[in-house]
Amino acid sequence: MKQILDFFNENNLKFDDISKIFVNQGPGNFSGLRASLAVAQGISLSKNLSLFGYDTFTWSISKFFSKKKNIYSIIRFRRKYFIKSFNSNFQNSLKIEETTKDEIILKLSDKFKVIPKNICKYFDSEILELSNLNIVDLDHNMLEFLQIKGLLNEGLIKPLYLN
Repeated sequence: MKQILDFFNENNLKFDDISKIFVNQGPGNFSGLRASLAVAQGISLSKNLSLFGYDTFTWSISKFFSKKKNIYSIIRFRRKYFIKSFNSNFQNSLKIEETTKDEIILKLSDKFKVIPKNICKYFDSEILELSNLNIVDLDHNMLEFLQIKGLLNEGLIKPLYLN
């Protein structure tokens, strides 16, 4: 909360200046996610602001909306690889699958893959050399696009914790 208040002070903002809150549901540390979600929900309720939840898998593929038939978003968290697949309408498989480096290389070598630039340093070099791999900057402007397209969570927002 202190970081939020500091941000508002540094940028001469008030809560009345915002109308929406976008909160990352993960993946991440369970305690950190719960605390962030609780703060976002508290602000949303107290100021009557719209609250939207997103996950890093969806955010990372946002710039490819309706460009590819199937997209695979890959995240590395706690030394494990996780994949979430999406079709051309950004409908996801709803299931996040834990996988290995070898399975990624074998099963996804010719598939359209996306990983966020901020975590690519944690990926094995063999994965980073695969064809059809897109390393993307996570653009905060795309969150509003995802919200307009109805691809973000509203209402009860839960953390996405991977063990």
